[in-house]
Amino acid sequence: MGFVIVAAADGSSLANPGPSGWAWYIDDLHWAAGGWARGTNNMGELMSVLDLLRATSHTDESLKVLCDSQYAINCCTRWIPAWKKRGWRKADNKPVLNLDLMKQLDDELKGRRVTFQWVKGHSGHPLNEKADDLARAAATAYQQGTPVSSGPGFSSAPPVRAPDTEPQSEDSHPGPASDTTSPSGPSIPGLPSADDLLTSALRDDAQNPDTDALIPLPPDPITRPQPDLLSVANDRSNNEGSGEARTRETLASASAHRDGVSDSSSPTPTSSGAPRPDERLAPTLPPESSGMSGAHTPSTTAHPRPTPDPSTVVDITELTRELMSDETQLDRERLDELMHPEFVAHLPNGLIRTKGSILARPAELSGSVQLDVLGADRLNDDALLLRFRLRRNSQDFLCAILWQRGKYGWQARFQQMTTVATA
Repeated sequence: MGFVIVAAADGSSLANPGPSGWAWYIDDLHWAAGGWARGTNNMGELMSVLDLLRATSHTDESLKVLCDSQYAINCCTRWIPAWKKRGWRKADNKPVLNLDLMKQLDDELKGRRVTFQWVKGHSGHPLNEKADDLARAAATAYQQGTPVSSGPGFSSAPPVRAPDTEPQSEDSHPGPASDTTSPSGPSIPGLPSADDLLTSALRDDAQNPDTDALIPLPPDPITRPQPDLLSVANDRSNNEGSGEARTRETLASASAHRDGVSDSSSPTPTSSGAPRPDERLAPTLPPESSGMSGAHTPSTTAHPRPTPDPSTVVDITELTRELMSDETQLDRERLDELMHPEFVAHLPNGLIRTKGSILARPAELSGSVQLDVLGADRLNDDALLLRFRLRRNSQDFLCAILWQRGKYGWQARFQQMTTVATA
């Protein structure tokens, strides 16, 4: 029986770009951290994996890396082989960002038995939480100009090792990641497990890197039946006044969970106390205590709005900004990944765009965009509606975007934009 070293790797940026940190953590005797006075969150995510690979390069054990960053996982498992094949350029022929880190990761992954597994950030996972704390502490040290606690590294003491119950075959050659648990040979760096993301679907033999699907990320377990996505709206006329206050409270508490995003422009209620127009149709979940498995019978009693998880609101805000950015509009691969296959956008002037029509049209660049969150509504555990005010090209829009979580992570399902009339 072999053993596998399990480690969490994470990055943190206080301004993105700004003071940044990275860290990996196995146990109290085996961890490391570092950072830069100015960097990005993605740089921290990549550097944490790179330093972990270097620190464990002399070991014979397989390595399992826990990441809450889909970006880091996809870089190491899918994008690097594709970019390398194109001469380190993306599909739009633009240079790859963080190229130096990408090349070093490519070198360190060669010949290694490495498995990547996605874990939900800020969900209580002990290794992930510890790595996040260490990365944020390093970023804070750079911000305050204090010494950085770099950790013991991979010391000579034996690290925590988990049994590898899957035998390693010397002559098998698996195909792309699937639900099977067939053994993998040394030509593929990874441990075969139905819960894991293999480090590569044939890293060194990527025949069609531009057409490979994203490696599925495991969804979070659902502990109770979920209502239909669009059938949960009801009348909340007695519960409108506190909507914006809850949203501001959610966004304020989110800063204690995640770094690098600040949305401080939430609107205040009107002086008359009247509900805002954009609050009147916000959907809510049926009461959990009803015990009904069929159609939901509307109640005359208003139910409190289910409060979204603060870290989820921050994540969705970041994804929305990314979706709206010029960089993503030019990166058609990333744009494709952020949109659900059934994505539909209702744009000003009556225009309707589907995912296919958006990807087929030339990129529409807007320059810098300003996004101010107005509210967030959790429809169920895997669907969140974000309402925000958008300014681009000196024009304001009121927007709503529905994000749905599936096997590929969070993807935009529907978007509505309304032009704000000028006085």
